[in-house]
Amino acid sequence: MTSVEPIRSKDEIKKVEKILAAQSSRNLVLFALGINSGLRVSDMLGLNVGDVCQKSYIQLVEKKTGKTKKIPINSKLQPMLRRFTRKRPSDEPLFLTAYNNRLNRIAAYTIIRDACAEAGIEAHVGTHTMRKTFGYHHYKKFKDLALLQKIFNHSSPIVTLRYIGIEQDQIEDSYSNFIL
Repeated sequence: MTSVEPIRSKDEIKKVEKILAAQSSRNLVLFALGINSGLRVSDMLGLNVGDVCQKSYIQLVEKKTGKTKKIPINSKLQPMLRRFTRKRPSDEPLFLTAYNNRLNRIAAYTIIRDACAEAGIEAHVGTHTMRKTFGYHHYKKFKDLALLQKIFNHSSPIVTLRYIGIEQDQIEDSYSNFIL
């Protein structure tokens, strides 16, 4: 199984957002929520309107770990979610298909893969790319590996570095800057 990668360039993130915004608000909100929360796609797809509407945080029990997680909704997501959930019933799935069914992983994967391809991103992408993109940029901004390890519930810092692609970046950078 090939591992997916984060989107390392903020310009590429903006390209993907522009492509998704042209498609639908649902697709844009899905991506924005993924890269700004670090949630797994299975947890995002399990959300209902009431889980995010008029809230300052998302609280859920992670499907994979069974642990309760509380995630603040940042200033970028607040207005997006407010518009996206306006006049929708609180028990309705947050992400719906055209047939009013809950969006599934395969559809989410297709949305993300196709938008990244259209944006010219050559990295191997999938739904987990959103979570890894969150982790990559969180680490680049704060340089707090212990915090990111805790956010992701990883067993060690090495796992977190490998997960977000920093380990490979560091190896390549060391080769680039090592000349005898």
